[in-house]
Order: sequence, then structure tokens, then C-alpha cells
Amino acid sequence: MKHEVLAVTMTLIAGLSTGIGGLITYFSKKPNARFLSVSLGFSAGVMIYVSMVELFAESKDTLTAALGSGGYALAVLSFFGGMLVIAAIDRLVPEYENPHEMTYLEGEENDELAANSGKMMRMGLITALAITIHNFPEGMATFVSALQGEELALPITMAIAIHNIPEGIAVAVPIYYATRNRKKAFWYSLLSGLSEPLGAFLGYLLLRPFMSDTLMGIVFGAIAGVMVYISLDELLPSAEEYGGHHQAMAGLIAGMAVMAISLLLFA
Repeated sequence: MKHEVLAVTMTLIAGLSTGIGGLITYFSKKPNARFLSVSLGFSAGVMIYVSMVELFAESKDTLTAALGSGGYALAVLSFFGGMLVIAAIDRLVPEYENPHEMTYLEGEENDELAANSGKMMRMGLITALAITIHNFPEGMATFVSALQGEELALPITMAIAIHNIPEGIAVAVPIYYATRNRKKAFWYSLLSGLSEPLGAFLGYLLLRPFMSDTLMGIVFGAIAGVMVYISLDELLPSAEEYGGHHQAMAGLIAGMAVMAISLLLFA
């Protein structure tokens, strides 16, 4: 029960961090792109390390103990299955409306964009919808990781939360251009993140009646695949776009190192 409460809390924190992106838009016209680059790289490092060293290893060990030698193959299939699911969700969103394509991060006043308020409002709303769909598996990733205890819950929540900040910006900026209302832009960005705890809650309710060592092993493998895909498809490209290759790599290595040290301390 304790771990379930922790998992709900961590997932809620991670999801609502989209509101931080809205606050950045609310208070600042030009977020620090270099800092965001390092932060996104750091998130990628945390997620890749914990996925490959902890979650996939847990999936392999759990499934091998339950199924014997065939468990390793099922862990591999679960890993790539998770990647396929998140990739399919990604493909459903047109590129110009994809939350990864944050063209307006710099927040510069652009008269041409401001003049087309209807288009901006539509883009903001569709981006919010895209993030809502996209965050369902991320919510499950945060929730399942948090079920394992504080040593995984805190770094994974931090990584997902940092990842969600630019998504909040992606929602808030076009809505602000459309309405010139910073409060409305903030609330839309905040609410778009609610799908993360909702996705975790619904996923857990669906899986709980069938919970077993085999199912948990499959879930661990799939979540590892989801997190690696998010890191390689979203976080690292965005980190390089906003700050350059070296800042992204510095953040990546730092994230892996911090995750490794934290796991050693809690081992």
C-alpha cells in the first residue's frame, strides 16, 4: 500500500510538471535554451541507464524465474513491444503538431504568428491532445518504476518531469499567441499533464486483476522499451536542437552518473 501511494504521488508530480512549462511562458519571454538542453540530456541519461540496468534486468530475471530459459526471449520481445507501442502513438500525431516539435521555444514575439490567432489556438489545442495521448505510457512508466520503491521513484519522476516541461511550453506558447492570455495558456499546459496520472491509474486498474510475476516481468520490459524510445526519439534530439551536441552529451553522461550513484547508495 505504501508503494502504491508513493507511485500515485510521483506520477502526479511528473504529470503536472507540464505546468512548469506554462509558468516559464507566463513569466519569461525567452527560456534559457542551453540550460534546457543540459536538462533534457540529463533526463535521457537517467532514463536510459535505469531502463537498461534496472528495469530490463528486472524483466529478464523475473521472467526467467517464472518461465525458465524462454523468459529471456519474452523480456526482449516485451522491450521492443514497448518501443512499438510508443512509436505507434508518436506516428498518429502529425509532425507539426507533435509535442516534440517545439518551434516556439524561444518565445520571441512574432507578428505573423500572432495575427493568425485561430491557427495558433488550434495548434495549441491539438498539441495538448497529442500530449494527453502521448503521456499515457509515460504515466505507466513512472507508476511501475515507483512501485519498486524510492530508489527508482525519485530519479524516474525527476527525469519524466524535466521531459514534460518543454511539452508544457509547446502547449502554452501557441495558446498565448492566440489569446494573449498567459493564465489561460498556463492552465491548458497544466491540464494536459493530467493524462499521465490518469494513464497510470487506468493501466494499473486494468492490470491489477491479472497481476503475476510473468505479467510484471512483461510490464517491466515494455516500460524499459518506452523509456529508451522517449530518450532517443525525443529527449536527445531536442537537447541537441536547443543547446548543441556537447551540452546534450554532458547532460546525458551526468544523468547516467547520478543514476548509477543513486542506485549504488540504495543497493
